[in-house]
Amino acid sequence: MATKKSSKSTKSTTKSSSSSSSTSRRSSGIWGLNKVSFWVIVAVTFLYAVSLILSAIDANKLMTAVRILQGIATAIMIVIVAILAWRYVRPKPVVWKVLYIICLLIVIAGIIVPLCLG
Repeated sequence: MATKKSSKSTKSTTKSSSSSSSTSRRSSGIWGLNKVSFWVIVAVTFLYAVSLILSAIDANKLMTAVRILQGIATAIMIVIVAILAWRYVRPKPVVWKVLYIICLLIVIAGIIVPLCLG
């Protein structure tokens, strides 16, 4: 009777260790979503910080640089969101993919047109 109990606990230990090893394999990928998100925020922070400093100087020529830096920062964040959105839309029907492309084109136009007009 004691052997049955010990074999039962061994099975549960094996099961929990195999599930934890599969979890660690998934999280030890090259670049996880959390890591990418963090480093994008860090990079965009530098762009916005430079933009704030240049806007504080308040020179006309620098205002164009400020708008360009803000546009680049926004574009970087939109690229990350677009990749994640595509992962969501890829297995969906064609209507979802068309909606994705239309939305992405409008967002891109919303970034580029103000830069060109400004």
